[in-house]
Amino acid sequence: MTSNNFDIETDVLVVGAGPVGLMLTNLLGMYGQDVTLVEQLPELIDYPRGVGIDDESLRSVQTIGLTDTVLPHTTAQHIMRLVNGRGKVIMTNEPKADEFGWPRKSGFVQPLVDRALFDGLDRFASVSAHFGHTVVDATETADAVIATVEYDDGSGTPALKRIKAKYLVGCEGGKSPTRKRLGTSFEGQSPSTRWLVVDVENDPLGTPNVFLGADPKRPYVSIGLAHAIRRWEFMIFDHETDEQVTDKKFIHKLLEDHVTNPAGLEVIRERVFTHHGRIAGTFRKGRQIVAGDAAHLMPVWMGQGWNSGVRDATNLAWKLATVLRGQAGEELLDTYDQERRDHAKAMIDLSLTLGAVIKPTNPVVVGARDAAAAALNLFPQVKSYFSEMRFKPMPRYTKGVVVDPTSAAPGTARARLTSKLIPVLTANNHNSAVGVQFIQPRVNTKNAQGIRLDDAIGKWWTVLAWGNDPKGMFSSEEVARLETLGATFVAVVPETQRNWAEERYGRDVIVVGDAEGRLKRWFDDRPTPVLFIRPDRFVAGACLAQDAPRTLSAILTAMSFKEGASHDARTRLHVA
Repeated sequence: MTSNNFDIETDVLVVGAGPVGLMLTNLLGMYGQDVTLVEQLPELIDYPRGVGIDDESLRSVQTIGLTDTVLPHTTAQHIMRLVNGRGKVIMTNEPKADEFGWPRKSGFVQPLVDRALFDGLDRFASVSAHFGHTVVDATETADAVIATVEYDDGSGTPALKRIKAKYLVGCEGGKSPTRKRLGTSFEGQSPSTRWLVVDVENDPLGTPNVFLGADPKRPYVSIGLAHAIRRWEFMIFDHETDEQVTDKKFIHKLLEDHVTNPAGLEVIRERVFTHHGRIAGTFRKGRQIVAGDAAHLMPVWMGQGWNSGVRDATNLAWKLATVLRGQAGEELLDTYDQERRDHAKAMIDLSLTLGAVIKPTNPVVVGARDAAAAALNLFPQVKSYFSEMRFKPMPRYTKGVVVDPTSAAPGTARARLTSKLIPVLTANNHNSAVGVQFIQPRVNTKNAQGIRLDDAIGKWWTVLAWGNDPKGMFSSEEVARLETLGATFVAVVPETQRNWAEERYGRDVIVVGDAEGRLKRWFDDRPTPVLFIRPDRFVAGACLAQDAPRTLSAILTAMSFKEGASHDARTRLHVA
C-alpha cells in the first residue's frame, strides 16, 4: 500500500492493452509520465484482426522508436483491387504518395505489431502493465480518478486493488465500460449484415495484395498479409446461422472458387462479426477519456479502425503530458474531442459508403454499379482519384490548438489564406498549412545524411523556418516561453547553404539541409515560411517571419498555456 492506502498511484491509468492503449502508453512513457496499463485478458490477443497500417500510423511508430521491430511484420504498398462477379477489375487503389515519410498503405499482422508495441514498454521505468486486471468501478475526486480493479491473486476468490490516477483513458473497445460510465451516447449504424472471417497460414494463393469481391452471389474479401497469412471474408446471408457458416464443410464450400484444395488449408481461426459505424457523444468528461473503438467504431472496408485509434493516441498523449507537467490548463484536453471527432466521423462515413458499393446482391443494382465504374474509368482524372486514394479525407483541424494564419485568431483556423499581402496574393497555393500534418522528406544534418525529418528535429514542439533564423524572430521573453515549452528551433535551407547556416545560427538551432528539394517545393507553393509544429506533427501556426511573435502568442492562448512553468519538456523525453 502507498501512504494514502492506494495500491498504485500513477499519472495516467490506461485501460485496455489493444493497439490504442499500447500506443498511448508508449507515447506517455516516452514523454516521461508515470503510466499504469491494465488489461482484462490474461495476455495480448494473438489472432489476426486489423490488416492495414497507413503512413500516419507508421509515423507514430517512428516517433516512439519502434520501426525496426514493427516493419518486419508489414508489407508496403498494399494494392487493393475491386472486382465484380466475373472477376473483372472495376477499380484499383494503388496510392504511391509518401509525403509523410512512409508508404500510404501497408498490410500488417496485428498480433505481431501489437506485441512489438507491448515489448517497447520495457524501455520505460515509469510504465507498468498488469494483465488479468478488470476495472469494475471508477469514481472521480477533485484531483484524481479512483479505480477499483479486480484480479486473481491465486486465492480462488477475486482480489481488489485501488488505483489512484490523475486521468483514466478507456481503450477497451466498442463495449467500453469507460464510455458507459461517462453516460454518453454511441450513435450510428450497426448493419445487420454479418461476415465470416477465415485466416489461414502458408498462404495458398501467394499474391501479395487485396481483392474486394463485389460478387452479387456472395461478396467477399481476399487479403495477402505478411508472414504468408491469407485472410478471406465472406458476407453471410440472413438465413445462415453462425453455427452453420463456421462448420468446416461450409467454409470449404465458400473457398472452392479461390483455392483448389480447401480441405488442405491451415486455418488459424474462423469468426463471425458484424460491422458497426458509431461515434460517442463525447470523448471526455472530467478526468475520464475514451479513445479508439471505445470512442468510435467503423467498418473494416477502409482498414482505418486500427489507424484511427492510433491517431487518437497520438493526438491525446502530448496534451495529457503537457497538462500533467503544469504547462497548460485542463482546457487543452477539450481540444482532443474538437480535433479528432470530425475526422473519425468522416472515416466512418467513407467506410460505410465503400461497404455499400461492395455488398449489393440485387442484379439491377450490381449492373448499374459496374456500368458506372466502367464509365468513370474512361476519365484519367477520375481513375487517378481512386487509384491514388485521394478520396480518403486527410485530417484537418479547424478548431483546437490551431491559429488562423490570416487573423491570428487562437483556437480556430480557416482552410484558406485570405490576407491581401502580396506574398499571399502571388502564392501558387492558398490552402492554409495550419491544422494539417507537415510533410516528412529525407534531409541532411551536421551529424546524419538522408534521415527522415522527424528524426532530425526531435519529438516535441518545433519552430521551423525556411531559409531564416527561427530563434532570431523572437524576443528574449518569447524565446524563454518556447524553451519552457521544450521547443526545438530548426532552420531549413538548401543543402548547398547548410554549412553557412550552421556557422551563422549557432548550436541552439538545428540546421536541416533540404536533400531532396521537397521542402523547398512545399514552401515555394505556400507563403507561410515559419511553422509551429506540434508534437503530433500537425501545424499549429504558419506565418511570415515578421508575424511569428503574434502567432506564438495565439498558439499559447489556444493551448491554455500556463505562465510560470519552469521545466523544459525536452528533459522529460525518454527513449532508449
